[in-house]
Amino acid sequence: MLSKALIVTRREVRDQLRDWRIFVPIVILTVFFPFLMNFTANRAVTFVENYGAPLIAERLFPFLLMVVGFFPISVSLVIALESFVGEKERHSLEPLLTAPLTETQLYIGKCLAATAPPLIASFLGIAVYLTALYFSLGWTAPPVLLIQILALTTVQALVMVSGAVVLSTQATSVRAANLLASFIIIPIALLVQAESLVMFWGRYDALWGVIVGLALVTVVLVRMGVRLFNREELLGREVDEIHPRWAWRVFRRAFLGEARSLKGWYRGEVFPTVRRLAAPVLMMGLATVGGYLLGVSQAGRFAIPPELVDLRALGNEWQQRLTTFGMLNGRGMAWVVMQNVRAILLATLLGALSFGVMSTIVLMLPLALAGYFAATVAGAGYSPWAFLGAFILPHGWLEIPAAILAGAAILRLGTSVISPPAGVSVGEGWLMALGDWARVFLGLVVPLLLAAAALEVFLTPQVVVAVFAR
Repeated sequence: MLSKALIVTRREVRDQLRDWRIFVPIVILTVFFPFLMNFTANRAVTFVENYGAPLIAERLFPFLLMVVGFFPISVSLVIALESFVGEKERHSLEPLLTAPLTETQLYIGKCLAATAPPLIASFLGIAVYLTALYFSLGWTAPPVLLIQILALTTVQALVMVSGAVVLSTQATSVRAANLLASFIIIPIALLVQAESLVMFWGRYDALWGVIVGLALVTVVLVRMGVRLFNREELLGREVDEIHPRWAWRVFRRAFLGEARSLKGWYRGEVFPTVRRLAAPVLMMGLATVGGYLLGVSQAGRFAIPPELVDLRALGNEWQQRLTTFGMLNGRGMAWVVMQNVRAILLATLLGALSFGVMSTIVLMLPLALAGYFAATVAGAGYSPWAFLGAFILPHGWLEIPAAILAGAAILRLGTSVISPPAGVSVGEGWLMALGDWARVFLGLVVPLLLAAAALEVFLTPQVVVAVFAR
C-alpha cells in the first residue's frame, strides 16, 4: 500500500518544486529566517548582559529554536488545503481519482506530499540556526531538548496536514477551505504560545506531554480523514447548503424514534441508547475513578494546614443554621439543579469541539475535588469514609451516575465526526449523535439531577450534622 501511495507523493512533490510560489517561501524560511533568529539571539544576549540577566538569554535560545522549526512547516497547511479541492478547481483531479489506487493510498500519498518538503525544510532551518548560534555565541542545544524540538515540529506538521486534508476533502472550494483553516490555525497558534510559556519557565519535561497529545490527535485526524474520504462524493459535491428543515427532521427522528408514548419512548429509544453507550460509559467510569485518585495524589502536594480543617465546627455551624432557619427550601434545590445543568451544557459544548476530551476533563473535576478533600481530612485526623459518607454519598449515588451518563453521551457526540455510520454524511451522523445525547440528557440525566439536588438540599445537611456535630 505504501509503495503505491509514494507514487502520488512523488508526483505531488515534483509539482510543488516546479511552483515558485511554494518553493521560494520554503527556501526563504529555511535559509533567511534562521539567520534572522540568530541575529535576534545575539541582540538579546547583548541587551540582557547589560542588566545582569543571563537566564533570560538561556531560555530564549530554545524558544527561538522552536520558532525556527515551526515557521517552515506552516507552509504545509497551504499545500494540504489545496491537496484535493485545489486540484478540483484546476480540473486536474479526475485523472488522479481514476488511477488504480485505493482511497487510503491516495489519501496517505497526499498527506506525505504535503508534509515532507516543509518538514525537511524545517529540519534544515534548525541545523542552520544551531550552526550559526554555535559559531557566534558558542551555544549548543542539549540532546534531549533537540530531540523534543524535532519531535514537536514533526507532530505539529502532521496535525496541521491531517486536519487540512480533512478540510480539503470536505470543502467545495479553495476559498471555503481557507476560511475553515482558522479552526486549525487558531488552536495551533494558542498551542505555540503555551509552548513558549513552558520554555521560558524552563519546564521542558512538559513538552513530552504535548508531543504525546499531538500524536494522539494526529491518529484521530488520520483515522477521520481515511474514514470520510470518498472520491465519488468529492467529484459530485458542488455547493454545500444549510438545510434547517432537513436538519430538524434528522434530529427529531433521532430523538423521538418510532415512539408514540412516553413509556414507549423510554422502552424503545432511551434504554437502547444507553446500551449502545456501554463503551463510553465504561470510559467515563474509569475517568471518574482516575479523577478521584488524581485528587488524592494532589492533597500532599497542595496541602491545607490540619488546624484549618475542622469538620466538627462545620457540622455545628450547619446544625445552628438548620435550627434557626429550618429545612432549606426549593430555591436552594433550583440553584443546585441549575449549576449542575450548566456544567453539563458547558461540557457538551467543549466536548463537541474537542472530540469529547474536554468534556471528560470537566466532568472529572468534581470527583478530583472529592478525592482531594477526602485525603485532606484524613491528614487532619478524620475518617475519609465518614467524610465521603456524609458529604458526598447521600446525593452522589444519583449525581455521579448522571455525570457518567452525560459524559458518555457527550463522548459519543464529540467522536461522531471521526467515524459516522456507513452511508451517512458527517453532518447527518453528528445530528444523530446529538439526538442520542438529547435522549439521555432529558430522559435520564435531568431526572437524576433533580432527585440528587433534592437529596443534596434536604438530606445531606442532616447527615453532616448527625455525623460531625457535637
